[in-house]
Amino acid sequence: MLTIHHLRLSQSERIVWLAEELGIDYELKLYNRREDNRLAPDEYKALHPMGIAPVITDDGFVLGESGAIIDWIIAKYGDRGMVPAKDHPDFADHLFYYHWANATFMTNGMMALVAQFMGAKELPPFVADRVQKGWAIVEKRLGEADYFGGGQLTTADIMMGFQLTTSRAMSGMSIDHMPNLKAYLKRIGEREAYQRAMAKAEPGMPPKLD
Repeated sequence: MLTIHHLRLSQSERIVWLAEELGIDYELKLYNRREDNRLAPDEYKALHPMGIAPVITDDGFVLGESGAIIDWIIAKYGDRGMVPAKDHPDFADHLFYYHWANATFMTNGMMALVAQFMGAKELPPFVADRVQKGWAIVEKRLGEADYFGGGQLTTADIMMGFQLTTSRAMSGMSIDHMPNLKAYLKRIGEREAYQRAMAKAEPGMPPKLD
């Protein structure tokens, strides 16, 4: 049995969304962040040596890391059309955004977060430049295609979603100047699977879609 261990307000919401899109059976366990430092509680840290989200258990096997978990679930339970075939015209774009999401885009945001945590009044120029370029790529891509992976929702969108929604809700970033992203998030918010996922993963918290 697949169990998704979801740390509230974390990247593990991706895995809940994927499971809902695929329509597979799973158990969801919710973990609240600590009140004193907003980090994962000890019982979550004990699940995997990294001590961070996301984590799944599946028939006794424990796995962390968003991309690895998504690849595992797709390989074991099927992709239901969420991964373009290697000869599909969208395959290369899908691959790029699937990996870019955490390798670069999320990393940009983490560098900015660390700089702010360390008391920087302004972001270091190279960090500010990378952040600006990342969001510019997002807006440009969504003016070219309905989804990051091309003409339909793929696991690239699953990977991108957290940074565009929940993470942005925590930072307070406005996207009023990004009409393509706003239109994309409206499409995502209309998906029944996304609605179910967020209602389960973050009960009582409306998704940040504007």
